[in-house]
Amino acid sequence: MTVVDAHHHVWDLTVRDQDWITGPELRPLRRNFTPDDLAPEARAAGVGRTVLVQTVTVPEETPELLALAETHAWVAGVVGWTDLTRPDVADELARLRELPGGRYLKGVRHQVQGEPDPEWLLRPDVRRGLAAVADAGLVYDLVVLPHQLPACAAAAGSLPRLTFVLDHLGKPPVASGALEPWASGVRALAALPNTVCKLSGLVTEADRTSWTVDDLRPYADAVLDAFGPGRLMFGSDWPVCTLAAAYGDVLAIARELTGGLDATGRRQLFETTATRVYGL
Repeated sequence: MTVVDAHHHVWDLTVRDQDWITGPELRPLRRNFTPDDLAPEARAAGVGRTVLVQTVTVPEETPELLALAETHAWVAGVVGWTDLTRPDVADELARLRELPGGRYLKGVRHQVQGEPDPEWLLRPDVRRGLAAVADAGLVYDLVVLPHQLPACAAAAGSLPRLTFVLDHLGKPPVASGALEPWASGVRALAALPNTVCKLSGLVTEADRTSWTVDDLRPYADAVLDAFGPGRLMFGSDWPVCTLAAAYGDVLAIARELTGGLDATGRRQLFETTATRVYGL
């Protein structure tokens, strides 16, 4: 089995700031992280292919990520950003695919978690953009907070031809130990066949200095029950994960949390779901 890491990032602060990296807790992230920084850690962990995911909502970033995929063979796909509300979003997606590395564009993401409107995904201009993503044969990654999960389900239900990928389990409140209303929101989303979830981002939603695998287990169990391994994929969320755990440890934790799966289920979660959903 060649493990696929379905979610990691890179950035170069000399090119542009990452304005979300603020405060003392995130200070370790205020440096450059490149594909060459990740490569040895990924190889040591047995990861053979990755999906590179956007971090900032500026149009210049996605072409840069596509160019990196063109020059780094183990980057098998890119989830980029474009303004879904622009009237020519279909033309913009087509333009991105004509750029160097454009064939690696597999999906689109927007920082919905930062939108004050909990129903941002249901706005008519956003829904038109989501339809364009579907028409382009791409998937849509959801980075949302638990209170935004009902809008995710409504959007997925209204666009059955678009695959929605829930990043980081929808950011459950691991540090507090609460399950509801997050778990109900996840189950409602998972009830729709055009939805998938990434087993990613758990360690940074926990208490970053004192978490245990047992703290994470109820949330992993909830998505395993809701989605099943055929609609789950592993993601490291590197380098953000390094705030709480090293790259290899994140993969080891995911393996421990899913140790009850049979060989087929493990292969789905760590390889074939991401390969199929993103068309790697």
